[in-house]
Amino acid sequence: MTENRADTPEEPVPVARRPGTQAGQHPGQAEAREAEQLPGSPPEQPPEAPPGPTRAGIVAVLGAPNAGKSTLVNRLTGAKVTIVSPKPQTTRFRVRAVLMHGRSQVVLTDTPGIFRPKRRLDRAMVAAAWTGAQDADMALLVVDARAGLTEAVQAIVTRLKRGSPTLWLVLNKTDLLDTKRLLPLTAALNEQLTFAETFMVSAETGDGLERLTAKLAETMPEGPWLFPEDELSDLNERMLAAEIVREQILRQTHEEVPHHATVETESWQERRDGSVRVDCTIYVGRASQKAILIGDGGARIKEIGRRAREELTRLLERRVHLFLNVKERPGWDEERARLRAIGLHEEEG
Repeated sequence: MTENRADTPEEPVPVARRPGTQAGQHPGQAEAREAEQLPGSPPEQPPEAPPGPTRAGIVAVLGAPNAGKSTLVNRLTGAKVTIVSPKPQTTRFRVRAVLMHGRSQVVLTDTPGIFRPKRRLDRAMVAAAWTGAQDADMALLVVDARAGLTEAVQAIVTRLKRGSPTLWLVLNKTDLLDTKRLLPLTAALNEQLTFAETFMVSAETGDGLERLTAKLAETMPEGPWLFPEDELSDLNERMLAAEIVREQILRQTHEEVPHHATVETESWQERRDGSVRVDCTIYVGRASQKAILIGDGGARIKEIGRRAREELTRLLERRVHLFLNVKERPGWDEERARLRAIGLHEEEG
């Protein structure tokens, strides 16, 4: 479904904020500056902290694909700040999510799953993950307890042996297996790396997260907050829209299509009634992938658009007019320009 784009100038797009703080409002100049930053960039100026001692720090969330990192970040922050799907390699770039607990601000850096890269896209994703670890005050190694010490986890452990910030071990998905299996896994990992803390949690159910949250808050170094209190993440709304569309592609298509598609927000137009028009382009590598995405009579692309529009309306707390266009672009995952458009830089790390 394509439409001619209007020639009216676009409004600046603010970063994601906690529900109710900016609904239906036009962003100010400061927010416009924040909107222009790529994922992973802190605000230009630290916000003013409330009276009294405050704590703040950056925590990298590392792990193999499908360890549950994004689900964990969303559950800890109490909001959807990063997309999730049952498929591996859902997260493609670093997203910083803000967890507030008392006078502590924990900035969680959700990173792409670490795996053996093949394409330029893959290499940029893995580089983004390791850069996230280097920039952090500490790191959480999230391990799928059900899968155990896999080859992918072992490769991450081997890399971390070269040097890393303070490490905590988070065994996730513990609700899916007998707790007797957790102790041998914990011992095997602690034999190879020194973990200051070990947590057994379920990001899906929330089990064990209260203790993890409290411990993170008290461990952060004293200092001013890095982000405004009402800010959920550093992901601006243009990127959020593209990611929500890609999430639906991941959920509604299979085989090679989800990992050979990318989404870019081409146009964002604020309307006088408080709604917003969003035009997104989906790039795929082959004509066969384009046909699958569009579906019979356009059925699949319409369903992807419908569900993405509903989710964006809920997250942005205003009406969204979403228009999708699918284009065939062979080799997009080897193009530096396309990778920069989604917040990735191969030279990272």
